[in-house]
Amino acid sequence: MPGHGTKGFCASAAALVLCAMLAGCGGSGESVGGGKVVLRYTWWGNPDRAERTEQAVALFEKQHPNIRVRTSFSSYEAYKQKLAVQASGGDAPDVMQLDYRQIDQYASGGVLLDLAEQKAVLRTGEIDPGLLATGRLDDTQYAVPQGRGTETVAYDVEAWKASGVPLPGRSWTWSEWADAMRALAKKTGKPGSTDPGQSEDCFEVWLRGQGKSLYTKDGGLGFTADDLTRWWTFTDELRREGAVSPAEQTTQLDGSVENTPLGRGKAVSDPNWDAPASGFLALIPTGVALAPMPSGEDGTPGQYYKPSMFLGVGATTGHPKEAAQLVDFLVNDEQAAKILGATRGIPVNESIREETEPQLKDFDRTIADYQSSLEGALKDPPQAPPSGDNALQATFQRDYDQVSYERMSPREAAQNYVTEAKAELRS
Repeated sequence: MPGHGTKGFCASAAALVLCAMLAGCGGSGESVGGGKVVLRYTWWGNPDRAERTEQAVALFEKQHPNIRVRTSFSSYEAYKQKLAVQASGGDAPDVMQLDYRQIDQYASGGVLLDLAEQKAVLRTGEIDPGLLATGRLDDTQYAVPQGRGTETVAYDVEAWKASGVPLPGRSWTWSEWADAMRALAKKTGKPGSTDPGQSEDCFEVWLRGQGKSLYTKDGGLGFTADDLTRWWTFTDELRREGAVSPAEQTTQLDGSVENTPLGRGKAVSDPNWDAPASGFLALIPTGVALAPMPSGEDGTPGQYYKPSMFLGVGATTGHPKEAAQLVDFLVNDEQAAKILGATRGIPVNESIREETEPQLKDFDRTIADYQSSLEGALKDPPQAPPSGDNALQATFQRDYDQVSYERMSPREAAQNYVTEAKAELRS
């Protein structure tokens, strides 16, 4: 999800494989008096997502009186670090929320259950086959997508309108976006956007608009140091001009909307994913709107629909059937879909999506309308990235920090990143 690069510790694939080898780790499921099963379910998100999730879980417990669900959530960065530690220690939750970039790492590390073992209780027939396949590794289904999302430029509607700068249309190029950010900065006295240079996600959108990719099909780098130099030169110039956020603001990003420059009232817009953008409403009560990500100069789109997140079951759970029942409920129950809305993206169950979409309200409606405006315009999503990418997100932001603090030139940082990335992907 997350639209921003991340920092901090990430468990290596080797540590995860070691966990899988430790048969004595034990399952994470437990039982309490009277035979009631207790499941641990963890996710990342904002308070809005948490409130809705708790309501949905309460409904699940009502429908399954023999199961109790213990829940926990945090911001993406904190969640990612905690889950990595739990997984490497053999203590993965029974049900866990996963990002697209975590599938390869946790599946190959033996942390996730083969969901085909629970096909009797976990239904996947109403999920688009292409979308479902993104949770598969080596023909084994390790995770199920819970929502469909795409990237966006979220912006403060009132601040943008008051500036007199024309509002974003249905499409724009990176050059047009940059001109708008410069104009917003001049009119409002604050950056037009969070600096996208630190975001691997934004770089991928830019790359795809050039007809390139982040990774090749065999898991190697799909770009060169020259490509990354061009991207970081572009964003660094905007930062120097004050059109995007300065280094001291950008380095505070932790994956939460609260710590973005937009969320803190320090910028007019923020490149992010559409589902978590709902969190901006509590911070900007005057209104937030969604615009498409910029395209290549010839109009080639770089953004794509992808599973906004997945649900997986821990391989060591003591209650695989009950854990799969919770996953099935969160993905396939109509009442759960109404409670959750679009806080994790538009529902992937096609029947439920058709049934609930007309009933969506407020920002859920905004997200649905935004995705509808892109139908037929986006290219197919890439395959899930190799496990090394999970660590490289932090490397990407760390190297760009050197650029934004003017300790390295864009070319020096790009060459440094490519060298480290190739080594990480070989390991």
